[in-house]
Amino acid sequence: MADTREINPILKQVLELGPTLAFFVLYTRIQEDVFTLGGTEYSGFIVATLVFVPILLVAMAVLWALTGKLSRMQMFTAFMVIFFGGLTAWFNDERFFKMKTSIVYGLLALILAVGLARGRSWLEFVMADMMPMQHEGWMILTKRLTAAFVGLAVANEFVWRTMSTDAWVKIETFGFPLALMGFLMWQFTRLQPFVIEEEAEKPDA
Repeated sequence: MADTREINPILKQVLELGPTLAFFVLYTRIQEDVFTLGGTEYSGFIVATLVFVPILLVAMAVLWALTGKLSRMQMFTAFMVIFFGGLTAWFNDERFFKMKTSIVYGLLALILAVGLARGRSWLEFVMADMMPMQHEGWMILTKRLTAAFVGLAVANEFVWRTMSTDAWVKIETFGFPLALMGFLMWQFTRLQPFVIEEEAEKPDA
């Protein structure tokens, strides 16, 4: 088994959220600029995307060095960022990076849906140790989260196809994560009846 270690929660949040915030800050500073690299002109958005990739990889490397582990979700996210970031730069087309969000949410919905079709909750498999809950509760949460991921994928398609790049960056950085966080908090509150309370240790007679 890999050697896993706990680190300061604040540092962990900085390493996980820092790259996205760095991308946002960099984009806001260079969004109006045009850069010429190798004889090709690139927009500020594409340059910010190119800088975002190594920042993300460095943050993940530090997180792995400190904790001894990376979640499957973190590795999946890194792969998608590298792949679509590469396509964005190669074709000099920001649409590839924008559609990445739709594909990520869509794949997550598909994975959960496959589990539901087999009568299983992949969420329960991954998160049961963190929050003990009855199987029925996990199935309900999985169904609702599947629908939420589909909704986010559709929303991202609508945003990047109909709104400005500036609007997409703001919604991608803050809107979607906050919406998902709010949805999960609401669901955990609604599903409290299914939560398994730990029994208090009885004193010795």
